[in-house]
Amino acid sequence: MNQLQTEQYLLLKPETSMYYPFGDDVKVFRVKNKMFATISHGSKAKSAKVDDAAKTHFWMNLKCEPDEAQMLRDIFPSIIPGYHMNKANWNSIILDGSIPQGEIERMMDNSFMLIVNKMTKKNQQSILVHL
Repeated sequence: MNQLQTEQYLLLKPETSMYYPFGDDVKVFRVKNKMFATISHGSKAKSAKVDDAAKTHFWMNLKCEPDEAQMLRDIFPSIIPGYHMNKANWNSIILDGSIPQGEIERMMDNSFMLIVNKMTKKNQQSILVHL
């Protein structure tokens, strides 16, 4: 999946909006004002410990359970600890085409649901009714 496809997929989630609290270079996706994804260009990740080729792609940060986060990093070289995020709970996915679309969609769905599941029952129900 490329950057535009991921943005479209994220915005199709119920109650999802995009905003720019970190400047025009970082798109933040939130559900009912709770962040569940970010997308920015890898060239902005100046201090990231990756090869220069990775910095030519867009990167997406997604929330993840700690054990699964580490497992995904072990399987996919283009998944690294969340850049500028809590590294136990967030992964950065380098959108270089090496991860199957279905897996990226599953990770986006999972990030969304991790946030929704921590909301009040009322907010959960207002979102889950649309899924």
